[in-house]
Amino acid sequence: MKGALSRTHVFHITLLLLLCIHTTWFSPLSGAKFSFYFTTKVDVLPPDISPSIGSQPLLPLLAPSPLKPFINYTLPKLSGLCPLNFSDAEHILSTTAADCFNSFAKYLANVLCCPQYNAMLGTLIGQSGKFSGQLALNMTHASHCLSDIQKILVSQGANEDLKNTCSVHPANLTEASCPVVAVYEFEGIVDTSRLLTACRDIDPLHECCDQVCQNAINYAAKKIALNDMSNIDGDKNLPEQVARINDCKHIVLHWLASKLEPAAANGLFRGLSNCNINKVCPLVFPDITNVVEKCGNVTKNRTACCKTVKSYVSYMQNQSFITNIQALKCAASLGKKLQKASVSNNIYKLCHISLKDFSLQESGCLLPSLPSDAEIDGTSGIGFICDLNDNIAAPWPSASHVVASSCNTTTKLPSLPAATSAQNGLCVKNLVLPYLFITTLLLLSMIL
Repeated sequence: MKGALSRTHVFHITLLLLLCIHTTWFSPLSGAKFSFYFTTKVDVLPPDISPSIGSQPLLPLLAPSPLKPFINYTLPKLSGLCPLNFSDAEHILSTTAADCFNSFAKYLANVLCCPQYNAMLGTLIGQSGKFSGQLALNMTHASHCLSDIQKILVSQGANEDLKNTCSVHPANLTEASCPVVAVYEFEGIVDTSRLLTACRDIDPLHECCDQVCQNAINYAAKKIALNDMSNIDGDKNLPEQVARINDCKHIVLHWLASKLEPAAANGLFRGLSNCNINKVCPLVFPDITNVVEKCGNVTKNRTACCKTVKSYVSYMQNQSFITNIQALKCAASLGKKLQKASVSNNIYKLCHISLKDFSLQESGCLLPSLPSDAEIDGTSGIGFICDLNDNIAAPWPSASHVVASSCNTTTKLPSLPAATSAQNGLCVKNLVLPYLFITTLLLLSMIL
């Protein structure tokens, strides 16, 4: 029987167990420690209605208490060969450990874990540049630093394989092909005053559209990348020059981090990465042949169509948590894919597909489109903000439908989708996730 169950079946059985736990243990208790608001069912999201930035409420999805059996708080033995100063970035390291907590790392990789992991690395390197005068590490130091950072994070509960989860290698901490690494040389080439003014205090919403800081970074990266070339205005689209400019962007970011306080530098990295996170759907769509076959002519057998669609969507629910804006992108991408394959009917409406159906399932959690972090402690466990306005109907693509964009002057990119007039109001629920929740997730991570 050892090989009788597929990973998907194990995943669904585990989530069913969690749902049973939720039903059995989560009845409202007047004396419960944690009380949160969440909205009830929302059936539609008209394409022309833009979600508001300040929509409420939120629900932190709290994992178990206590977490101490899974976290070693003792300081690990470090190599002593990494020049980075960890003591000045303790809070950033703790934030990274929470965002990349062992059982959640692979499911939060795209939205929380890897953006914060990379932000932490950039912040640490930039801060070290204040004293070393260098905006990158050499390969030897980079290897030792990645190893030491991993040990520190694991001691605080983080996943043990973050380098692979986030595809980070020692070379990513070096200057790579960028010809400028010394602070004095950088400051002799770049208009640092202009750069710092553009990036000192970015707005995570407006920056993604206006790109004030990003344009300043790109300009500075081109300056230092092409500094040793005779013709700066030459073809910048050659593969080697594109690679060099991209490598130099990291050097520019490290310089910015050297001029900011650690928390501000980390926030800058997260804000800039957020612009890329919400641009595309991060999910992998399996083959749509079965859906096309069953839904190409819905009038023939609606039940068969919806059964196939639900089965198809369940595959995506195993992949990761995503943001609400990513869910909109995913719904549009899948809808267009099906339309090109001659599925003309709005099967989202027909089969009651919601935005939450594109995110990891247990209670349909969609993360905010703005940068957020998980929190972890030995008393209340681990929690991250979820959007429970999650029964919003997935919009079927049409010629008149445009996915929400921060660059539309009449549309504001939301932190959370707002409820429409179909909302039935607010209710208070008490939520305490039992200790068994984390045990189940840990077992699931080992099985998968």
